[in-house]
Amino acid sequence: MKNFTKAALALSAGAALAVAAPLAAMAHVTIDPGQSDAGSYALITVKVPNESDTEKTNKVQLNLPTDTPFTSVRFVPVPGWDAELVRSELPEPVMVGESEITEAVTAIVWTAQAGSEIGDGALLLLPISLGPVPDVGSVVLTADQTYTDGSVVSWNGTEEGAEKPAPILYVNDAPVDHHGDTATDDDAHGDSDDHASEDEHSDETAASSGDPVARGLGIAGLVAGLGALVAAFAFRRPATK
Repeated sequence: MKNFTKAALALSAGAALAVAAPLAAMAHVTIDPGQSDAGSYALITVKVPNESDTEKTNKVQLNLPTDTPFTSVRFVPVPGWDAELVRSELPEPVMVGESEITEAVTAIVWTAQAGSEIGDGALLLLPISLGPVPDVGSVVLTADQTYTDGSVVSWNGTEEGAEKPAPILYVNDAPVDHHGDTATDDDAHGDSDDHASEDEHSDETAASSGDPVARGLGIAGLVAGLGALVAAFAFRRPATK
């Protein structure tokens, strides 16, 4: 009985660690949606999770391209956070449509007001509008996340399996997930008939496949159930003869 209890407790602890590791790995700065059409004005949400157990996020900077600059950059005010559009001179003039531009917005900087920093387990949502989207394969939007201890995490990796992947806006290229797999055209755009079916079941599938938090909660529930099973076996009374 003691051996069984020890084994079950070890299994429970291992399962808890298995939950923590994937959740930490999925905590990337991302953009949603991650794909847009060339020439459009994309409304995008920058998603910033806090990865530190002890420090809070108090500043976020999204860096915009200088070789394919956006001529229109706007932010949606977020309570408790001040936003600034940083305009800079471009390394060299760029033709956008029929106009030549020599400067553009090259970064958006959000700074938390006192008491509005996000801590462990929090997710910051920063809506922005970018346009017109250039007619290219993809646009890399690197991000710098600053913590209250002064440390900065740069989300700028573009190689497959990067530890700190940069947010990428896909235009003509097929989106690539965090595992380096390229989505098919059907996955990226889908057929019109498929969209109706997907819309009907979007709420059901969000928790099971598209939402890391929901998946994490589901796994955590499984771990809790396992713990309860362990307790039941560990403290049950011996059967009387």
